[in-house]
Amino acid sequence: MPNPYGAPEVSVHDVTAKQREGTDFLLVDVRERKELELASLPEGEFISMPLSELRERRLDALPDELRQNKEADVVLFCHKGLRSAQVTVFLRQQGWSNAVSMDGGIDAWAEEIDDSVGQYASM
Repeated sequence: MPNPYGAPEVSVHDVTAKQREGTDFLLVDVRERKELELASLPEGEFISMPLSELRERRLDALPDELRQNKEADVVLFCHKGLRSAQVTVFLRQQGWSNAVSMDGGIDAWAEEIDDSVGQYASM
């Protein structure tokens, strides 16, 4: 489903294909740190960059791997894809033209790729 922000998206299947092929890209989780306890990819597979920190500190909140390379392929994700779409639009406005949002977020990952990452309890 297209996001309301108009951010370009990739599917969870596209992301796993990039991983299998050894494509060089940054996988960035924009969820809050407490959300990592609810559902998370294995440590070391992603960079954590909570949206709240980005809102407070703007570009200073960007991890070095991202800040130092505006040409990097960047895939952002969150719970369902809305926050990552917001950050994708922000990064593209700042010059990261290869930033995309992972459609469906970590929920889609758990449903379609690996249920061991966990899912949020029904709300």
